[in-house]
Amino acid sequence: MNIGYEFKDKELLKRAFTHISYANENNIESNQRLEFLGDSILSFVVAKKLYEVYKDADEGDLTQMRAALVCEKSLSQKAEEMGLSEGIIFGKSESKSNGQYKASILCDTFEALLGAIFYDGGIEEAQKWILSVFKDDFEDIKPADLTNYKSELQSYYQKKEKRRGMVSYKLKERKGPDHNPTFSVAVMVDGVVMGEGTGKSMKEAEQMAAKEAFMRATRK
Repeated sequence: MNIGYEFKDKELLKRAFTHISYANENNIESNQRLEFLGDSILSFVVAKKLYEVYKDADEGDLTQMRAALVCEKSLSQKAEEMGLSEGIIFGKSESKSNGQYKASILCDTFEALLGAIFYDGGIEEAQKWILSVFKDDFEDIKPADLTNYKSELQSYYQKKEKRRGMVSYKLKERKGPDHNPTFSVAVMVDGVVMGEGTGKSMKEAEQMAAKEAFMRATRK
């Protein structure tokens, strides 16, 4: 495991890797509060960096780029690359279900680790760590690469069917804690489900659903 930061307070590091299942079994604090902290700091630092790098990008582009960088898939991949799964402390129940391989748990651990780094070293150390971990990603992601699939899907059916209002979105499920929810959305065309998507916000989930529907429609 290589996290790229040396903790002064080793207890903070341990807490960052303490899953709720172990915390409940041993009546100690889990990493959820640190996760909450890390989630907020990550969003702020990534937003600030994107604002500085992409000076001509509008709010929509910046929002999509930030969502792509801090989504569950992205953070779980970072956690895997750093070997964070090796350090997660699980309770008996979660240990049996291979929790160390779950994207949601890896993502939460990444955010908790960031929260611990902030608490241990302050905002400058936290920012330095984030910029190091994401150093290549800020240059690889471009506004032009981020298609607004909701607009594309609406436009496609308007041109094809010559009418409006046929595309709609429905929230299927909202799960997770209030500070770090996951949304599942279905997109329907004339009431028929054409695509589904998940994301850390309704907007992100709708975009993912619209992308699936658009790809399906244009393959015909």
